Amino acid sequence: MIGGLMSTLLLVLLLFLLAASVRVLREYERGVVFMLGRFLAVKGPGLVLLIPALQQMVRVSLRLIVMDIPKQDVITHDNVSVKVNAVLYFKVVDPERAVIRVENFLVATSQLAQTTLRAVLGKHDLDALLSERDRLNLDVQKILDAQTDSWGIKVSNVEIKDVDIDLTMVRAIARQAEAERERRAKVIHAEGELQAATKLSEAAEILARHPQALQLRYLETLTVIAADKNSTIVFPLPLDIVGPLLEAVKGRIAPPPAG
Repeated sequence: MIGGLMSTLLLVLLLFLLAASVRVLREYERGVVFMLGRFLAVKGPGLVLLIPALQQMVRVSLRLIVMDIPKQDVITHDNVSVKVNAVLYFKVVDPERAVIRVENFLVATSQLAQTTLRAVLGKHDLDALLSERDRLNLDVQKILDAQTDSWGIKVSNVEIKDVDIDLTMVRAIARQAEAERERRAKVIHAEGELQAATKLSEAAEILARHPQALQLRYLETLTVIAADKNSTIVFPLPLDIVGPLLEAVKGRIAPPPAG
Protein backbone atom coordinates (compact mmCIF):
# COMPACT_ATOMS: atom_id res chain seq x y z
CA MET A 1 0.00 0.00 0.00
CA ILE A 2 2.84 2.35 0.86
CA GLY A 3 4.51 1.52 -2.43
CA GLY A 4 1.34 2.37 -4.35
CA LEU A 5 1.01 5.66 -2.49
CA MET A 6 4.60 6.57 -3.27
CA SER A 7 4.15 5.77 -6.94
CA THR A 8 1.03 7.91 -7.01
CA LEU A 9 2.82 10.82 -5.39
CA LEU A 10 5.72 10.39 -7.79
CA LEU A 11 3.34 10.39 -10.74
CA VAL A 12 1.61 13.54 -9.48
CA LEU A 13 5.00 15.20 -8.98
CA LEU A 14 6.05 14.31 -12.51
CA LEU A 15 2.80 15.64 -13.92
CA PHE A 16 3.26 18.86 -11.94
CA LEU A 17 6.83 19.27 -13.17
CA LEU A 18 5.75 18.57 -16.72
CA ALA A 19 2.96 21.16 -16.53
CA ALA A 20 5.37 23.68 -15.05
CA SER A 21 7.97 23.08 -17.73
CA VAL A 22 5.75 23.23 -20.81
CA ARG A 23 5.16 26.55 -22.56
CA VAL A 24 3.34 27.18 -25.85
CA LEU A 25 4.26 30.31 -27.79
CA ARG A 26 2.09 31.66 -30.58
CA GLU A 27 3.44 32.52 -34.02
CA TYR A 28 3.89 36.20 -33.11
CA GLU A 29 5.50 35.48 -29.70
CA ARG A 30 9.06 34.80 -28.65
CA GLY A 31 10.37 33.68 -25.27
CA VAL A 32 13.53 35.10 -23.73
CA VAL A 33 14.83 32.26 -21.54
CA PHE A 34 17.10 32.79 -18.51
CA MET A 35 19.09 30.05 -16.79
CA LEU A 36 19.73 30.88 -13.13
CA GLY A 37 19.32 34.56 -13.99
CA ARG A 38 21.63 34.50 -16.99
CA PHE A 39 20.42 34.86 -20.57
CA LEU A 40 20.25 31.50 -22.30
CA ALA A 41 18.37 31.79 -25.62
CA VAL A 42 15.38 33.18 -27.49
CA LYS A 43 12.89 30.40 -28.20
CA GLY A 44 9.63 30.00 -30.08
CA PRO A 45 7.18 29.86 -31.61
CA GLY A 46 5.65 26.52 -30.69
CA LEU A 47 6.35 24.19 -27.79
CA VAL A 48 9.06 25.23 -25.34
CA LEU A 49 10.29 23.07 -22.45
CA LEU A 50 11.77 24.72 -19.36
CA ILE A 51 13.49 23.29 -16.30
CA PRO A 52 11.34 24.34 -13.34
CA ALA A 53 13.03 26.53 -10.72
CA LEU A 54 16.15 26.78 -12.88
CA GLN A 55 14.86 28.46 -16.02
CA GLN A 56 12.50 31.41 -16.43
CA MET A 57 10.97 32.82 -19.60
CA VAL A 58 9.73 36.29 -20.54
CA ARG A 59 7.18 36.49 -23.36
CA VAL A 60 7.63 39.19 -25.97
CA SER A 61 5.15 39.99 -28.76
CA LEU A 62 6.53 40.76 -32.22
CA ARG A 63 3.31 42.29 -33.51
CA LEU A 64 3.05 45.94 -34.52
CA ILE A 65 2.17 48.08 -31.51
CA VAL A 66 0.00 51.17 -31.93
CA MET A 67 0.61 53.68 -29.15
CA ASP A 68 -1.22 56.95 -28.64
CA ILE A 69 1.02 59.85 -27.66
CA PRO A 70 -1.01 62.10 -25.32
CA LYS A 71 -1.39 65.80 -26.02
CA GLN A 72 1.79 67.75 -25.48
CA ASP A 73 2.12 71.47 -24.80
CA VAL A 74 4.45 72.75 -27.50
CA ILE A 75 5.80 76.28 -27.99
CA THR A 76 6.68 76.71 -31.65
CA HIS A 77 9.69 78.57 -32.98
CA ASP A 78 7.54 81.70 -33.47
CA ASN A 79 6.36 81.58 -29.81
CA VAL A 80 2.87 80.16 -30.41
CA SER A 81 1.51 77.76 -27.77
CA VAL A 82 -0.26 74.70 -29.22
CA LYS A 83 -1.35 71.27 -28.04
CA VAL A 84 -0.31 68.36 -30.27
CA ASN A 85 -0.95 64.64 -30.05
CA ALA A 86 0.22 61.84 -32.32
CA VAL A 87 0.18 58.09 -32.97
CA LEU A 88 3.28 55.92 -32.81
CA TYR A 89 3.71 52.62 -34.69
CA PHE A 90 6.56 50.32 -33.63
CA LYS A 91 7.45 46.67 -33.04
CA VAL A 92 10.08 44.56 -31.30
CA VAL A 93 12.68 43.15 -33.70
CA ASP A 94 15.16 41.86 -31.11
CA PRO A 95 13.46 40.31 -28.05
CA GLU A 96 16.75 39.83 -26.21
CA ARG A 97 17.64 43.54 -26.22
CA ALA A 98 14.03 44.58 -25.58
CA VAL A 99 14.02 42.58 -22.33
CA ILE A 100 17.60 43.04 -21.16
CA ARG A 101 18.51 46.59 -22.25
CA VAL A 102 15.44 48.37 -20.85
CA GLU A 103 13.20 47.66 -17.87
CA ASN A 104 9.87 48.30 -19.65
CA PHE A 105 10.23 49.04 -23.33
CA LEU A 106 6.59 50.17 -23.69
CA VAL A 107 6.89 52.88 -21.03
CA ALA A 108 10.36 53.86 -22.21
CA THR A 109 9.22 54.22 -25.83
CA SER A 110 6.17 56.24 -24.80
CA GLN A 111 8.20 58.70 -22.71
CA LEU A 112 10.83 59.05 -25.42
CA ALA A 113 8.15 59.70 -28.04
CA GLN A 114 6.61 62.49 -25.95
CA THR A 115 9.88 64.31 -25.37
CA THR A 116 10.98 63.87 -29.00
CA LEU A 117 7.66 65.21 -30.29
CA ARG A 118 8.00 68.37 -28.17
CA ALA A 119 11.63 68.87 -29.14
CA VAL A 120 11.10 68.47 -32.90
CA LEU A 121 7.94 70.57 -33.18
CA GLY A 122 9.45 73.34 -31.04
CA LYS A 123 12.05 73.96 -33.75
CA HIS A 124 9.47 74.86 -36.42
CA ASP A 125 7.03 77.71 -36.98
CA LEU A 126 3.27 77.32 -36.73
CA ASP A 127 2.87 77.52 -40.51
CA ALA A 128 5.24 74.56 -40.95
CA LEU A 129 3.41 72.63 -38.24
CA LEU A 130 0.11 73.06 -40.09
CA SER A 131 1.27 72.61 -43.67
CA GLU A 132 4.30 70.28 -43.51
CA ARG A 133 3.10 67.42 -41.34
CA ASP A 134 4.58 64.75 -43.58
CA ARG A 135 8.08 66.15 -43.18
CA LEU A 136 7.66 66.56 -39.41
CA ASN A 137 6.32 63.01 -39.09
CA LEU A 138 9.40 61.73 -40.89
CA ASP A 139 11.74 63.77 -38.68
CA VAL A 140 10.19 62.44 -35.46
CA GLN A 141 10.20 58.87 -36.82
CA LYS A 142 13.89 58.99 -37.76
CA ILE A 143 14.94 60.35 -34.35
CA LEU A 144 12.88 57.78 -32.44
CA ASP A 145 14.09 54.92 -34.62
CA ALA A 146 17.72 55.87 -34.07
CA GLN A 147 17.31 56.12 -30.29
CA THR A 148 15.28 52.91 -29.83
CA ASP A 149 17.52 50.79 -32.04
CA SER A 150 19.67 49.83 -29.05
CA TRP A 151 16.50 48.50 -27.35
CA GLY A 152 15.71 46.17 -30.25
CA ILE A 153 12.72 48.26 -31.31
CA LYS A 154 11.88 49.45 -34.84
CA VAL A 155 9.76 52.60 -35.16
CA SER A 156 7.95 52.31 -38.48
CA ASN A 157 5.79 55.43 -38.49
CA VAL A 158 4.68 58.51 -36.57
CA GLU A 159 1.52 60.43 -37.43
CA ILE A 160 0.59 63.81 -35.95
CA LYS A 161 -3.17 63.70 -35.30
CA ASP A 162 -4.50 66.98 -33.95
CA VAL A 163 -3.09 70.46 -33.48
CA ASP A 164 -5.15 72.53 -31.04
CA ILE A 165 -4.65 76.29 -31.31
CA ASP A 166 -5.97 79.04 -29.06
CA LEU A 167 -9.14 80.76 -30.33
CA THR A 168 -7.47 84.17 -30.60
CA MET A 169 -4.72 82.65 -32.73
CA VAL A 170 -7.35 81.00 -34.92
CA ARG A 171 -8.90 84.42 -35.59
CA ALA A 172 -5.47 85.87 -36.40
CA ILE A 173 -4.78 83.02 -38.83
CA ALA A 174 -8.18 83.58 -40.46
CA ARG A 175 -7.43 87.28 -40.93
CA GLN A 176 -4.04 86.45 -42.37
CA ALA A 177 -5.58 83.97 -44.81
CA GLU A 178 -8.22 86.51 -45.84
CA ALA A 179 -5.58 89.17 -46.45
CA GLU A 180 -3.55 86.68 -48.48
CA ARG A 181 -6.57 85.86 -50.65
CA GLU A 182 -7.27 89.56 -51.21
CA ARG A 183 -3.65 90.13 -52.17
CA ARG A 184 -3.78 87.30 -54.70
CA ALA A 185 -7.08 88.60 -56.11
CA LYS A 186 -5.60 92.06 -56.63
CA VAL A 187 -2.49 90.65 -58.26
CA ILE A 188 -4.58 88.48 -60.59
CA HIS A 189 -6.81 91.43 -61.46
CA ALA A 190 -3.80 93.64 -62.18
CA GLU A 191 -2.24 90.95 -64.36
CA GLY A 192 -5.52 90.65 -66.25
CA GLU A 193 -5.64 94.42 -66.83
CA LEU A 194 -2.04 94.36 -68.05
CA GLN A 195 -2.73 91.55 -70.49
CA ALA A 196 -5.92 93.23 -71.70
CA ALA A 197 -4.12 96.54 -72.23
CA THR A 198 -1.36 94.78 -74.15
CA LYS A 199 -3.83 93.03 -76.43
CA LEU A 200 -5.86 96.21 -76.97
CA SER A 201 -2.71 98.09 -77.87
CA GLU A 202 -1.80 95.40 -80.41
CA ALA A 203 -5.34 95.47 -81.84
CA ALA A 204 -5.26 99.26 -82.16
CA GLU A 205 -2.00 99.09 -84.07
CA ILE A 206 -3.42 96.50 -86.47
CA LEU A 207 -6.62 98.54 -87.04
CA ALA A 208 -4.54 101.67 -87.64
CA ARG A 209 -2.52 99.90 -90.36
CA HIS A 210 -5.66 98.34 -91.89
CA PRO A 211 -8.67 100.72 -91.69
CA GLN A 212 -10.88 98.27 -93.58
CA ALA A 213 -10.58 95.91 -90.64
CA LEU A 214 -12.52 98.41 -88.54
CA GLN A 215 -15.49 98.15 -90.94
CA LEU A 216 -15.41 94.37 -90.53
CA ARG A 217 -15.51 94.81 -86.78
CA TYR A 218 -18.59 97.03 -87.14
CA LEU A 219 -20.35 94.34 -89.14
CA GLU A 220 -19.37 91.69 -86.63
CA THR A 221 -20.75 93.85 -83.81
CA LEU A 222 -24.07 94.22 -85.65
CA THR A 223 -24.24 90.45 -86.08
CA VAL A 224 -23.70 89.90 -82.36
CA ILE A 225 -26.28 92.50 -81.36
CA ALA A 226 -28.88 91.16 -83.79
CA ALA A 227 -28.50 87.66 -82.36
CA ASP A 228 -29.63 88.91 -78.94
CA LYS A 229 -33.08 89.96 -80.30
CA ASN A 230 -32.69 93.57 -79.17
CA SER A 231 -35.18 96.18 -80.33
CA THR A 232 -32.66 99.03 -80.10
CA ILE A 233 -29.26 98.99 -81.75
CA VAL A 234 -26.65 101.58 -80.85
CA PHE A 235 -24.13 101.68 -83.66
CA PRO A 236 -20.93 103.73 -83.30
CA LEU A 237 -20.22 106.07 -86.19
CA PRO A 238 -16.57 106.99 -86.84
CA LEU A 239 -15.71 110.67 -86.38
CA ASP A 240 -13.82 110.75 -89.66
CA ILE A 241 -17.18 110.21 -91.40
CA VAL A 242 -19.26 112.49 -89.18
CA GLY A 243 -16.81 115.42 -89.37
CA PRO A 244 -17.15 116.20 -93.12
CA LEU A 245 -20.93 115.88 -92.91
CA LEU A 246 -21.10 118.38 -90.07
CA GLU A 247 -18.89 120.80 -91.97
CA ALA A 248 -21.14 120.57 -95.07
CA VAL A 249 -24.27 121.20 -93.03
CA LYS A 250 -22.72 124.21 -91.34
CA GLY A 251 -21.76 125.64 -94.73
CA ARG A 252 -25.32 125.40 -96.05
CA ILE A 253 -27.03 127.03 -93.13
CA ALA A 254 -24.47 129.77 -92.64
CA PRO A 255 -26.15 133.26 -92.36
CA PRO A 256 -25.79 135.68 -95.31
CA PRO A 257 -23.20 138.39 -94.88
CA ALA A 258 -24.43 141.73 -93.50
CA GLY A 259 -24.96 144.31 -96.27
